[in-house]
Amino acid sequence: MQRQNVCKNLEDTMPQSNQDYAADLHIYAAHAHTAAAAAHHRGDDEAAGELSARAQEYSAEAAEKTEEISRRTPERLRA
Repeated sequence: MQRQNVCKNLEDTMPQSNQDYAADLHIYAAHAHTAAAAAHHRGDDEAAGELSARAQEYSAEAAEKTEEISRRTPERLRA
């Protein structure tokens, strides 16, 4: 899947903290949601559906990464 390749390429070329990676995934999701809305507004329902699916994938992966970070963060450091 292309999305996984993009994320994999980022991981291979730019060392990031888990927090940065999760934040990037949230940003990707937001951009995909915006692009899906624009495609829907243009009447391009096929592209809107694909972009919405990609946004959902990014959102789910971001949520998983955020949960993983939360589980590994000591209670005293959580705000």
